[in-house]
Amino acid sequence: MVDLSIVIVSYNTKDFLNNCLESVQKTAKDFTYEIIVVDNASKDGSVGLVRKKFKDVTLITNKENLGFSKANNLGVKKSSGRYVLFLNSDTVVYPNTLKYMIDFMDKEKEAGAVTCKLEMPSGKIDDASHRGFPTPWNAFTHFSGASKLLGKTKIFGGYNLGYLNLSKTHEIDALAGAFMLVRRKAGEDAGWWDEDYFFYGEDIDFCYILKQKGWKIYYVPEVSILHYKGVTGGIKKHSKHITTADEETRVKSQKERFRAMRLFYKKHYEQKYPWVVTRLVYFGISLKQLIS
Repeated sequence: MVDLSIVIVSYNTKDFLNNCLESVQKTAKDFTYEIIVVDNASKDGSVGLVRKKFKDVTLITNKENLGFSKANNLGVKKSSGRYVLFLNSDTVVYPNTLKYMIDFMDKEKEAGAVTCKLEMPSGKIDDASHRGFPTPWNAFTHFSGASKLLGKTKIFGGYNLGYLNLSKTHEIDALAGAFMLVRRKAGEDAGWWDEDYFFYGEDIDFCYILKQKGWKIYYVPEVSILHYKGVTGGIKKHSKHITTADEETRVKSQKERFRAMRLFYKKHYEQKYPWVVTRLVYFGISLKQLIS
């Protein structure tokens, strides 16, 4: 059994995938590891790149785009590491990050999943990597804009946990699938990725189940990676100039984003809240989708 299995789902991000794999190979030191690339029927030469340049990488080629969850689960089945790192192809790993995170997990036995600081090209932190669960109240404060004004307070900052110190290690509710280091036992307890999700929301769902199973989730800002964010889906404003997504992919990404919201609420919250709250939540999601 190796120390770390790195699972990377790829979909038409050849150049980004190349840089990601190079960064992993340059920085993965003082521990044993394996890399598993799961390609979701890319048409840009990604498969050929891996076969020609990264011959030590285990490559899984899907005949169609199976989505993020199914592809990750295929990667897990091929993995053997004590820890499994789910890493986006549009990331660059910095020196010492992987070793530091493995050492952290070795020390924190109750940690089921951890993430590091995800820095975007603008220098800002990817807010999806430091999340609270999207309860009706947290979602309302976020989408209404209240959290932008009062996000440093606990009552209004629950969506992105803006009241916590981002320079120090601490527990969080949810992290982003762009860099998600999971203890194998914890992943098995959670049943790994829920394949009802195609794209978006699956990482929050994973974290929610980990918490239900009694595992802790940590944000560890002492080390970091670069995350371009949104390259595959093509619906993020900050990465529209570099996205590899075509129009069909962008439309599907937008639909899946809102389907994931409904799916998460139905799965985890619908039975916990009065029907009036549920009606308001679904109305809010539909309104947001219409505006988007």
